[in-house]
Amino acid sequence: MTLPAGLSMLWEQTSPDAALLERFGFTGLPDASEWLSVTLREVWGIDLHGVGRLVISDRNAIVWVRSGSGPLVVKWSCATEQFDRLAASAEILSSLAARGVPVAEPILTTERRARAVQDGPRGPLSMAVLPEVSGVWLDTADLDAVHAAGQCLARLHDALGRESGDSALQMDVGDPRARIRTWLARHDRREVPEASSRLEALLVDLPDLEDTPQLVHNDFRAANILTRGSTVAAVLDFDEVATSHRVNDLARASVYLRTRFTDWRPTSVATRESLRRGYESVRALGEAERAWLEALILWHGLMAIPFGSDPSEWAASLR
Repeated sequence: MTLPAGLSMLWEQTSPDAALLERFGFTGLPDASEWLSVTLREVWGIDLHGVGRLVISDRNAIVWVRSGSGPLVVKWSCATEQFDRLAASAEILSSLAARGVPVAEPILTTERRARAVQDGPRGPLSMAVLPEVSGVWLDTADLDAVHAAGQCLARLHDALGRESGDSALQMDVGDPRARIRTWLARHDRREVPEASSRLEALLVDLPDLEDTPQLVHNDFRAANILTRGSTVAAVLDFDEVATSHRVNDLARASVYLRTRFTDWRPTSVATRESLRRGYESVRALGEAERAWLEALILWHGLMAIPFGSDPSEWAASLR
């Protein structure tokens, strides 16, 4: 999938012009570009030369621009309740870059901040400016690239484990066994009863996980992984960073790795196995993690089944 030039929606079936006005207060792409030009110059000291595309995703916007500092990607959000998390994740991103992790390191403001809150026409916007990384989104049919992605995820976990973590990112903590049992009791629609029964049976004898929950990416999938050939050029979008067990992040990635924007399909068994082999070539799973991986993949797979029609056959992938 190639994102179109100009103004567009990332996945929603709605008018981008209406969304731009209703969510952010801009009357059109020229209006947004003019505001962005002033903001980049005053806050980052960057001269804007042109806007290539602006893509809206929920209450967030991503803008690809040409500038005096080269090609950049500007991200802003109007979700004020997320501003503390976004600021914390931007700081984490800067720290990861310093550790040699392949990420797009935020360009600091003139006041040396990784993220800034600016007044938009319809309220405050939390903004980050990043260098545009050349590459293509991960092709999950390229098992060598998937293997490299698994290695990258293991190294990313190691780097994130060295971060203390801002209190704004302390999420997703708790006994996974209790969380899964609660989900099975309250939310499982029994779309694939054999998978639900298998998950219930696995929970009975699973050992306790011995590792301490830490920061994890929490959205490691094709849409957030850029590659060059069969190597990882950059891991993108750390906005969902949370505290969890590493094996849970690996399981989530195993289920959602194939997904990309509106192309939302389950990951093949061969791709999942290649991701795991890559991961374990850097960081071997412990005995308890190995036991938990199947259960967690089943759980995330069941949660991924959409309500109503299931054209991508998420349910079938669990049978």
